[in-house]
Order: sequence, then C-alpha cells, then structure tokens
Amino acid sequence: MPYQPDLVKIFSDGWRYGVSPDNTSMDEWTLKATVEAAHVQNWPVLTHTVTVDRGLVAARAGVDSLAHGLQDRPITAEEVAAIKQSGMAMAPTLAVYDPYKRGDVKADDPRLKQTFRKFGFALGNVKALFDAGVPIALGTDAGMPGTPHGPSTLHEMELLVQAGLTPSQALVAGTQTSAKIMRIDADRGTIAVGKRADIVLIDGTPWTNIKDVYKVSQVLIDGKLAYGAGAPALPAANKTDRLPSISVPALIDDFERDDRRSSIDTLRVDTPDGGIDRSVEITQTVPRDEGGKALSLSARMAVKEAAYAGFAIPLSRGSITPAKISGYKGLRFELKGDGTYTVRLNGLDGVWEAQVQGGAGWAAVEVPFSQFKPVERRGKVGPAFTGDGITQVEFGGSRGPGKRMWLQIDNVRFY
Repeated sequence: MPYQPDLVKIFSDGWRYGVSPDNTSMDEWTLKATVEAAHVQNWPVLTHTVTVDRGLVAARAGVDSLAHGLQDRPITAEEVAAIKQSGMAMAPTLAVYDPYKRGDVKADDPRLKQTFRKFGFALGNVKALFDAGVPIALGTDAGMPGTPHGPSTLHEMELLVQAGLTPSQALVAGTQTSAKIMRIDADRGTIAVGKRADIVLIDGTPWTNIKDVYKVSQVLIDGKLAYGAGAPALPAANKTDRLPSISVPALIDDFERDDRRSSIDTLRVDTPDGGIDRSVEITQTVPRDEGGKALSLSARMAVKEAAYAGFAIPLSRGSITPAKISGYKGLRFELKGDGTYTVRLNGLDGVWEAQVQGGAGWAAVEVPFSQFKPVERRGKVGPAFTGDGITQVEFGGSRGPGKRMWLQIDNVRFY
C-alpha cells in the first residue's frame, strides 16, 4: 500500500503451463482474498494465467483481467459463459506465443508441434470469448525473446484478426477496451473532447487492412507532435538505453534492519534458478552469537544439472538505476557456510562472478574486482569488468541434484 501502485499483477498460475502437474499455483482462496484486498484500494487485479482451469479460478476470484490467454485446450460453452458472467477480461498476448515470430519455421517441425497446437487453442479461445462478449485487450509480453517492444503491439493486432476479430475490433481492443480495463478510459482510449490527445495517424485504412497499422505517419502525445513530418528532434534521453550511473556508499548491507531492506534502503530479492523445476530456498535474517544479525540462506536444490539458489542486494530501488563502483577496489564480507559459493556483480552489460570458499565458522572474505570474470550468456562471453552499470551484488551457490545448501552472510561492503 505505501507504494500506491496503479494495479496489482499476480503470478497465480505457476510455471508449468499445463504441461506437467500443477503444484505451484496459488490457491483460489488466496487469490480471492488478494483481489478483495486490492479492490478495497480501487486497484485492478491482473493475473498471469495460461490454462482454462486456472482462468476459471481467476474468474471466480474476481480478477479484473488475465494475461497470456487460455491455451492448453479448447474452452467449452459453459466455461465461456462462466467467464462472461464474472465480468473478467483477457489480454491474450498472442505475439509472445506466435510460432512464426522468429522467422520461417515449418508447421510439421516435431520440436514445435506442441507450440502450434497450443497456439491454435489460444486463437480459438480468443474468438470464443470475444463472441460471448468478454472484453479482449491488447497485450504482448514484450521483452520476451522475439517479442520486441513497439512492433509486437502492432503484430498483436494482426494476430487478433487472425483469431477471428475484424480489423476494426482489433483496433478497439488496442485502444478503448485496454483503457477501460486499466481504468484510464476517462482520460484516453478514444478521441473525444477533454481527453488526452494521444493520437497515431496512419497512412492507410487499418480498419479494412490491419497490416496498415505499420504505416505510421505521425504521432501526437498529449497533443504535441512527437513523430513524423514536422516533429521536433527527440530528446537526447531517447537515444540512451540506461539512466546515468549513481555512486553508492561502501556499506551495502549489514542486515540489521527489521524491514527486509538493505543498509542502502533497497529490498533484497531471492534469485533461484529458472525453469519448470526450481530449487526451493528460504532467506531470513538470524541473530549472531557475538551480537547483531546476518542473512541466512537455506536451500534444497532442484533435481537437475546446475541447480542454483541465491539472493541479490540491489544497488538502487528495483535495480533500475545503475551504479558506478570503479572507485572501489573490491568486495568485502563475512561468510559462514559449507563449501564453495558464487559471488556475482550483476550489471546492464553483463554478469561477473568469482568463487569463494566457506567453512564451519565465520571468516572475513575480500574479493578484488580483478577476480570477477565475465559469465557466458546465450553462448557469448560478456565484456571485461569496468565497474560501471552495476545493478546488484548477488550471493549463491550450486550443489548436486536434490542436495541441500546453506550459507550466512554479513557486513557486505565495497573497499
């Protein structure tokens, strides 16, 4: 509540996407209680939901709109009616699931067989819900691989037409309907007197040929020409991909605060491994025998290769603004543990890591920046460490499949 968000997005559907047993989804009563609490604050609630059964759970819980569509099977007429009666809307984000988004692929490719099957379900379910009067909005899940910000919004309109909406209906989904779901339709979403003049001028007729949405002639934002003939040059900030780096104090976290925030007032985050099967971890502050508190991490590794568990200390709120730490020489902390651990410096340009050794008792550890090596990501080794653009300090480790790991960390600082 202190953050006064515009909405609440709940990841209620687990990671399994209908392809394996559902044992990671939020309970229906928990979802309903969360929705009711958010609605008291007049915040709309959206959920990550990708299966028909979980869509029905969201509808019964009073969710305002779900994202990512229903794609595990065809929805029945009775299920459509239940969702319609609930008043819930949906943004199917077809663009992120489009099998063709990465180029020319073959529909009979056995590796993509399930992708095509589920995408077909998603298209059919969009049309069934739309025909019943369920509000369909425009979303993309942009930022995911092959789903860039901007073009994916236009492509989503194409896919809504592919699902069976008319071009005009797809345009309304991306404007008026989306504004209503986000509860900002009093200010935008349609062109009307008194509303914000956010207008895209198209050199074509997208209401008859949806592909014409790509023929953008001019863009007005709040009534001011921002793109196209006669538009002023974009601000210099539009040409950069990051905020200016900030400086941070030497002490990052001594774990003494009671509100789970670091010494620099950022919220620590757990960083477990990804995928359907994940390592289970618990982080909490615990008292030290000699006084004060430390951060304790306990984990049971997932049954897979390279299982990992860890936590990160953001150097700015939300890890949004990068930090420049090149004025320091390295990282110092106190460690207690049962083996080898990984220390990472996460940044906008890459990740750099070093290995440290823990023991049964507390030990002071110093890791000079020269020991941090770039991590290979997506087959490419990152750049050498410069000390600029750093967003997080991370501690963690890997153990064998199903094994357990623990560590305690205290007094993390640069030196």
